[in-house]
Amino acid sequence: MAWTWRFEKSDGSEVAPSVTPEEFTTQGDAESWLGEYWRDLLDGGADQATLAEDGTTVYGPMPLNAEG
Repeated sequence: MAWTWRFEKSDGSEVAPSVTPEEFTTQGDAESWLGEYWRDLLDGGADQATLAEDGTTVYGPMPLNAEG
């Protein structure tokens, strides 16, 4: 299984992340990574993130800022 993040602007258009994530082997690892880097991603132009497992959306998009 591979867990991956997709990063988007608030309009849903995909953006390249300012911090490049890896493919994660567990959902917890993917979520921990996002918890560590969300500010950098937000500062780099991403407004929201979607988590996928093997290409299937698990949840999201969710805002990267607390006010979203």
